[in-house]
Parts: sequence; C-alpha cells; structure tokens
Amino acid sequence: MSTLQAVHNIPEICAQLGITDVVLSPGSRCAPLTIAFARHPAITVRTVPDERAAAFIGLGLAQAQRRAVALVCTSGTAGLNYAPAVAEAFFQQIPLVVFTADRPPEWIDQLDGQTIRQTDLYGRHAKGSFTFPADTSHPDAEWHAARLVSEAINLAEQFPAGPVQVNIPLREPFYPKPGEELAFGPVKVTRELPGRPQLPAAALQELRETLRDTGRVLVVSGQHPAEAPLRLALRQFATAWQVPVVGDLIANLHQPAATGHNQHPRFVSRQDVFLAVPEPGLKEALRPELLITFGQSLISKALKLFLRQHRPAQHWHIQAAGPVADTFQSLTQVIRMEPADFFAELSAKREDADRLQDDAAFPAGPTGPSRNVLPADATRVAPRPRLSWPAPTETDSAKTTYLRPWLAAENWATGLLTGFIQRPDQPFNEFTSIFRALQQLPDGAALHLANSMAVRYANILGLPAGRGAEVFANRGTSGIDGCTSTAVGAALAQPGRSVVLLTGDVAFFYDRNAFWHNYPTPNLRVILLNNHAGGIFRIIDGPRQQPELEEFFETRQTLTAANTAHDFGLRYFPVSTFAELDAALPVFFAAEGGAALLEVFTDSKTNAAFFEQYRTFVRTSL
Repeated sequence: MSTLQAVHNIPEICAQLGITDVVLSPGSRCAPLTIAFARHPAITVRTVPDERAAAFIGLGLAQAQRRAVALVCTSGTAGLNYAPAVAEAFFQQIPLVVFTADRPPEWIDQLDGQTIRQTDLYGRHAKGSFTFPADTSHPDAEWHAARLVSEAINLAEQFPAGPVQVNIPLREPFYPKPGEELAFGPVKVTRELPGRPQLPAAALQELRETLRDTGRVLVVSGQHPAEAPLRLALRQFATAWQVPVVGDLIANLHQPAATGHNQHPRFVSRQDVFLAVPEPGLKEALRPELLITFGQSLISKALKLFLRQHRPAQHWHIQAAGPVADTFQSLTQVIRMEPADFFAELSAKREDADRLQDDAAFPAGPTGPSRNVLPADATRVAPRPRLSWPAPTETDSAKTTYLRPWLAAENWATGLLTGFIQRPDQPFNEFTSIFRALQQLPDGAALHLANSMAVRYANILGLPAGRGAEVFANRGTSGIDGCTSTAVGAALAQPGRSVVLLTGDVAFFYDRNAFWHNYPTPNLRVILLNNHAGGIFRIIDGPRQQPELEEFFETRQTLTAANTAHDFGLRYFPVSTFAELDAALPVFFAAEGGAALLEVFTDSKTNAAFFEQYRTFVRTSL
C-alpha cells in the first residue's frame, strides 16, 4: 500500500459525500492531492492558476449547484490568496472545502521555502479548521485522516453552510512511480442527515396570537436563493395576514417565468426609491410594530436606516441555526425554523375573525403590481405621479390600514421611475444603459451583479416581468474582488443556462484572471460599465466633495477590455451611444456565438450628474 494512501482516499471520501467538483491551482507540494483528484473517475477537476480567482470560481460553482465544492492549493501564500473567497463564502453561507497542502510540522518557522503558518489559516472566517495527520502509516492514523475529511465536509454543508479548511502536511516523495496505480478502494465515511427544526404547538399558537393582535406587521427578506416553496409560503402568509413583504433584488422574491405571474401585490421592492422621499408622514405611516426578517444582507441603505430610526417594538428573525445579526438594533426573538416552514405554518389554520381580502382588493395602480414593468420605450414622458395613500375606512382592519401606504408607495415609485427613465434627450449614461440591457435579459438567466454601483443600479431598476431570472451578488463581504470569477464559476456549473454579469470597470479589471483557464463558457455574457474610474465615489457623499476625488478615490484609468476579450476569445461589443447599445444587445444576448463582452463607455461626470438628477427628481416629487 502507498505511504500516501490516506491522501489518495480523500477524493473517494469527497465523491461518497457528494462533492463532484474540484478547483485546483498547480503546485508541487499539493501534487499527491492533484494526482488523486485528477485520476478519480467521479470527480470533475478544473485547473485555475490564480488562487484568488480559483477560489471565487469554486464559490460560483458551489453557489449555482447548492452543494459543496473543493479547493486544492500548494503550500505558502497560495492558501492566503483563497482568503477573500473564504470570507465571502462564510458570510454568504456557501459550502467550500479547502484543502491546503503544507510542509510537515517540524519545518514550520525553519526558513524553508514556501512555508508559512497554515494551521487555522482563515481564523473565524471559516466554520472549522482540521489538521490532517502528517504520518498515516498506522491504521489508526489512516482512520483518523478519513474521519477528519468526513467531519470537514459534513461541517461545511451543515446549516448554516460555509467554508472549512483541511490542512495537509506532506513529505516527499509526492509522485507515484511510473506505472503505479492509485487505489480508490472502499473508505468508511460518516454521513450527516439534515433535519428541519420545528416549534412546539404552544409556541406557534403564541406567535399566531401576537400576529393577530398586532396591526402593523412588516416582513423583510435579506439576500436569499430563489426557492419556490418559500415564495409560495410568503404569498400565502402575505394574503392571510395582510402584511407587506419587502425585499431587495437579491432576495429573489420576483416570480419565475414558468408561473406567468407578476410579482405578488403585497411584495414591495421599490424601497430605495420611496424611502428617499423627505416625507415624515410617509415614514411614520410605514413604521412597523412587529418586524419579521429572514435571509442575509440587504443592499438598501435607505431601508436599513429607516428600520433603525423607526424601530419596531418586536423583531423576530427566522433562522434554523447559527448566529443571528441584530442589523436593525431591535431584535427581540430568534425563531429556529426554516423560513418556508415558518411562513407556511403561520398561514395555515388562521383563527382570527378578520375578513381576508383577496388580491383584487389592492389594485396594482397605473403601472401594475410588479417592480418589473418599466416600459422600454424611452420616447414618451409619463406624467409625474403624486405620492398619496387612501385614508382608512370603517371596514379596514388595522393590518389593511398599515398595508395600504406600503402598496401606494410601491406603485408611486414604479410610476415615478417610469417617468424618469422615459425622459427624451438624455445624455448617454450608465443608469439608462443598464435599464435597456436588463430589459433584454434572457429568460431564466442567472444574473450576477458586481459590487459598487452595478448592484445598486440594478436594485433600483429591477428586472423585466416574467423572465425568471435568479439574482446573485457577493454581498457577504461586498467586495469587488472575485465578482467576475464567481460568475465564471456559475457558467461552468450550469452550461445550459445563460449567465449574465453586470460589472463596473474597477471590479472587472481587478479580476481579469477569472478568464485565465482552459474551460469554455459559451453561456457567459459580461456587461462592462467602463467610465474609466471608480464612479461610485462621485455619487456618495464625502469623497465627491473632496479635492482628492479624481486621483485618490476614483483612481482613474484608461484601460479598455478589447485586449482582454481578444486574449480570452470573447466576442467584443464596444458601445458609446444608445443607438449602438440597442443594436448590439440582441446580437450580444443571442444564444449562438459563444461568450461575449459588451463594453459600455460612459463619462463618470455625466453619470454622476444624471444620477443626481434622478435623486432630485425623487426628492422633489411630492
């Protein structure tokens, strides 16, 4: 038996526990792992030289497939380059199993090459850290090694999912002798079956009574994968209890294409628009008494500030396990259930006597119930709507009285945005360009939004109705590093699905090594907003008022993506006018032709001025 048999068993343990994808970066110390994974018949191995890009590609694979992916790297700083993706996976709750090859323990701190302190390399940004035995010649040590790998994979996938590190000290020789076969014989694994926590009947009844007796109830969803059972349970809950459900674009509350429906009339997603209105009466009308939250982070700063400044008396957060953040400084109760189970359970057997009103009781307004119905025709100017909501009637329940201003604000914001985006004679700008691009998004696409302005623009504008797009963004840490690599990982994971990345120039050029690999991604489309600067700094207060803005905040650059597209075989579409954009989009999004890059050239100052016009338009539209 090989002295490295315990290492060669690792791919077999991974395969038995459901890991079928490995992203590795070349190196010598990791050679035993590389060879074992490459030769295992049930493992798909992809090689990406840049460890930072490799880790984010692995994250994209895991995010798309909703199961763990393994990473393999050599010793030294290679593992440190995984750190940004590991942190993102931790806060976004994505399972990664990180195998870091290492020097034997006796050589740490002995000035040996490619040697750093790798034990517990990611600290509190990993769910756990495991050290593989350096000597596995004894049967107990081999059993110990296999047990650790099982435990690591199970921990990565245990809710809340996340990254784990397995550090593997390796001694030479690393390579099998010529003709030597690797054995992937039976290995004992430990499996962990997931459970779903449930509340006792008495606790559920107490929650129902609180819901029944509270008039101003608000549900807020953080970032969450698209899940049909959850969406259905929320629709039932919103109807049964007459409550608004608020979520950013990354909450994925919009309806899939297969349903043929628009967004549910009680789902609200224009909060970034109407909460920017300086109307104290509106904020007071929207203030909740009971806030119910689930999911992860929010994009909308306006919503976070509103809930911190108008704190509810009670705040329930629904989460099956793991630590819970008190984002709005109002948390009073953590409810250990899956959100879909909670909302389904609280919708059933409703015992209060309030008259339930169907969706027809809440008319959609002039632009429909969905945030996703802005017309693409930019030649008409819609009349500017007025923000108002009906006064309570004698037949309105307390819940209905609270619901109406949310729906009125949602419809008002949709109409207002429609009027603004339709204005003629606009200068060529990012905001309108993104709107036009999103209107032609392929059905069922996976839309990846890079951090900085791309995700903010898209959150304001929304998606076309009924397209069934699923939205992804690295909002765990909200960094620009790895946004492109994550989208590449998604394209590799789902070759039959359109994957569209909307990104800015700084994020794109920072992560060009996302394309430095040998695997085709014909389903990938990249929309690059190149204003030759970090444009967000002209939009947020603080840096835009400083004389150091251009040199030290925007970090202006003169790059274009033409060479990148040529180097990596991407069809290239440069546009700098609305006419060029409209002509390019159908060809760019066409299924045939392969991976493509659409570079939208705009001026940073023009973008900032236009976005300020939008904000003024909202603030003065009472």
